[in-house]
Amino acid sequence: MQKIQILFPDPVMKRLRDVARQQDRPVSELVRRAVDRLLEQVPAVQPQQPARFPTFHGGGVLVEAGRLKDVLHGLDEEVRPAGRRDS
Repeated sequence: MQKIQILFPDPVMKRLRDVARQQDRPVSELVRRAVDRLLEQVPAVQPQQPARFPTFHGGGVLVEAGRLKDVLHGLDEEVRPAGRRDS
C-alpha cells in the first residue's frame, strides 16, 4: 500500500469521522471502499501504444545515381541492380 495525504473540508471530515465511529471502522477504510466503488464505475484506461509511422519496402536500387538522369529522360533504358557494371 502507498500512503497519501488528502485534505477534506471540516464539515466533510466531521461527517466522515461520525460515520466511521457508527460503523466501527477506520476513516481510511471508508475512504478506500469509496474509491474502490468509484473505480468500478469508471472504465479502465488502456495503455496507448506509441504511434508508428507508416513504412514500406521500396526494393533494391535498380539505377546507379550517375545514370538516373539518363534513365528518367529515356536516354538509357537498361536498368540493372546497382553495383553491377557489365559494360
